[in-house]
Amino acid sequence: MSAHSEKSVLVTGSARRVGAATVRALHTAGCRVVIHCNHSRKDAEALAAELNASRAKSASVVQGDLLANNALKGLVDQAHSCFGRLDGLVNNASMFRATPMGQIDEDDWLELMGSNLKAPLFLSQAAAGYLRHTGGAIVNIIDIHTERPLRHFAVYNAAKAGLAGLTRSLALELAPQVRVNGVSPGAIIWPDTPGSEADYPPEERARIISQIPLNRVGSAEDIAGAVKFLLLDAPYVTGQILAVDGGRELAL
Repeated sequence: MSAHSEKSVLVTGSARRVGAATVRALHTAGCRVVIHCNHSRKDAEALAAELNASRAKSASVVQGDLLANNALKGLVDQAHSCFGRLDGLVNNASMFRATPMGQIDEDDWLELMGSNLKAPLFLSQAAAGYLRHTGGAIVNIIDIHTERPLRHFAVYNAAKAGLAGLTRSLALELAPQVRVNGVSPGAIIWPDTPGSEADYPPEERARIISQIPLNRVGSAEDIAGAVKFLLLDAPYVTGQILAVDGGRELAL
């Protein structure tokens, strides 16, 4: 039996892409996983079925809009009820889109700040009591562009910079029972949101890869491995933000 077989972890936005890879990595390590989705219920249910087929009653799904006011505590309570405990929270869900100056509106602010900063704060606050009880941990998915802003993404950059600050603040607030760390991805699988092809045409993708010392884009599994390490295998690490970017920060 795995040392982590009793642990239960909620991963937000985990029906697809990096979130799904993170769920798989934690499940492989022996954890029970709570897969959160909003619109991707079908993908979330399929992932849960796959994991439950390999280990019965080890995966569950919760659904909810992270931008909905006053809904986040209920979402965490529901996640806790899936397995009767909560040992980890991974704030992975995120919105990412360009907001060129002169075109930023209130919806941009509310949605980008809401998904990338407000939701992680209130989810963490709601989970804190459960995590204190189990000696659990939080991992926030941040971005290397908190330090070197991405042009035309001012609101997103600001939200993720806020999340980096929140990560360090929560590490102080929730110590010593709960550890809080972050993972900052670099170029990890290209965005697939509407309009992302225009933001990242082939020539732009080639330019980005040329800036990466390891000369390649990372994978969702690269991020998942870092999250697993900080969540499960780093008992004396808190308040830290690990860049997983192929060395790109060195070249920017």
